Amino acid sequence: MIHAKTYYIVTFGCQMNERDSETLAGMLEEMGYVLTEDKTKADVVLLNTCSVRENADKRFFGVLGQLKHVHMERPDMTVGVCGCMMQQDHVTTTLQKKYPWVDLVFGTHNIHRFPQMLQEVRQRNVNLVDVWDEGGAIVEHLPAKRIDPYKAYVNIMYGCNNFCTYCIVPYTRGRERSRQPEEILQEVRLLAQSGTKEVTLLGQNVNSYGKSSHGVGSYHSDESRGGMDFSGLIREIDAIPGIERIRFMTSHPKDISADLIQAYGECAHLCKHIHLPVQSGSDRILAKMNRHYSRKQYLDIVAQLRDVCPDIAVTTDIIVGFPGETEEDFQDTMDLVRRVRYDSAFTFLYSPRKGTPAEHYADQIPSEIQHDRFNRLIGEIHSIQEEKSAAYQGKILSVLVEGPSRTNPEIFTGRTDSSKIVDFPGTSAMTGKILPVRITRARTFSLYGRVEGEDELQAQRSPAE
Repeated sequence: MIHAKTYYIVTFGCQMNERDSETLAGMLEEMGYVLTEDKTKADVVLLNTCSVRENADKRFFGVLGQLKHVHMERPDMTVGVCGCMMQQDHVTTTLQKKYPWVDLVFGTHNIHRFPQMLQEVRQRNVNLVDVWDEGGAIVEHLPAKRIDPYKAYVNIMYGCNNFCTYCIVPYTRGRERSRQPEEILQEVRLLAQSGTKEVTLLGQNVNSYGKSSHGVGSYHSDESRGGMDFSGLIREIDAIPGIERIRFMTSHPKDISADLIQAYGECAHLCKHIHLPVQSGSDRILAKMNRHYSRKQYLDIVAQLRDVCPDIAVTTDIIVGFPGETEEDFQDTMDLVRRVRYDSAFTFLYSPRKGTPAEHYADQIPSEIQHDRFNRLIGEIHSIQEEKSAAYQGKILSVLVEGPSRTNPEIFTGRTDSSKIVDFPGTSAMTGKILPVRITRARTFSLYGRVEGEDELQAQRSPAE
C-alpha cells in the first residue's frame, strides 16, 4: 500500500505569516502532500519564522533544536525554514554554521518558487539556501489551503516604507508593493461564493495601499485618474454579496484618511473595530521611533473615529522601555491610555532587533525599570478592560460562531464585529453563522452568554424527543 506524503507547518508571528503558511500548504497539497498532526512523522516540516519579536526568535530555535534529533533518525525527512528571519544575513549564517542539517532555507520574496525548491532538495538530495534581497513582480493565483471556511485573510499589499527605528520589517518584507484592485476584488468574490463571511485585509500598513509605485506590476493609485485608495477598496468589498464582515490590519496613524474614517459610518459590513498602534504616548519618544505623528494627532484621529462610530472598539500596540524613555515619557503613555480607554492592547517590552537604528541607541533602559513600567501599564489596561467588558452585561451582540471550545465540546466560541470573544452553549449547526447572543457574564478578557431564542427552541424540541 502506498502512503501519501505528509507535511507539517509551524507558523510564528503575525497574520501575514499565517497567510503565507496557507499558501505554502496549498502548494504542498497540489504536490500530493497531506497534512499530518505529528511533525515527527511528516515527510516535510516547514518553520515559517518571524523577526519582529525576540520571543518568536527563541521559540523558532527551540523547535528547530527538537527537530534535529528527529531528522537524525529520519534522514528522509525534509526540514525547511522560511519567513522574515531568513531575510537577515546573520540568521542564515548561523543556520549554515550551527544547523547544517536544515535542508531548505528561503525568505519572504520567493515563496512562489517553493515547489521547485522543494523538488530540487528532495530529488537531488542537496541542501539549498535561496533568499532574495528584493521582491519582484507580485505573483497572483497561488494555491492556498484556507484555515477557516468562514473567515479569510486577504493580502492587499506587501512590505513597508516607514522605517520605524525599532522595526526590522522594511528590511525583511521589502518596500511597499500593492496588489491590483481587481485581483483583490476577484479573490474576495470567490471567497464569498465559497461561503466566506468575514475577510481581513492584510498589509504592514494598509492605509498606504496604492501610494507606492515600487516594484514591477505594483498598483499605484492615481487619484486624478480615478485610482482606488484603501477606503475605495473597502467600499468596493462592502458591496460584494455574501461578505458580511470586513476587517483590516495593520493601520499606521499617519496615513489614516478622512474618507476611511467616514467609511465607518457608511459601510454596513465594515467591523466596528480598528487596531491603531500608538507605540508611545510621548511626543519625544514618538519622534525617536520615527512614527511621523504626534500625541495630539493620534488623539484627534480617535476622536474623529468615535464621532462617526460611537461604539467603535479601539485596540493598539504599545512598546515599554524604548531607549531614552524617562518616567515622564512613560506617564505620557499612561495618560494617553486613560484618555483613549482601549478595548485591549498588545504591550511589549522593547528588545533591540539586530539591523535596526534603535539597536545602536546608547540610552537603553535597564530591565528592572522596563518590567516595573510594563506591570504598571498592564494593570491600567486591564482595569479599563474590566470596566468596558462589564458594560456588555445583558446586551445582545451579533457573534460569528467559529466552532467548539478546545476544552469543552458543548461550549462554542465566536467573535463580535468589535472583536470581542464570546463563549456560549451551542451545537455544530451554529458554526459559520452570525447569531444574536445575550451576554450573561462578563469577564476582563471574554464574555459569556446564550444564543437568543435557544431556550424556546429547546422547549419546542423537548415534547418530540
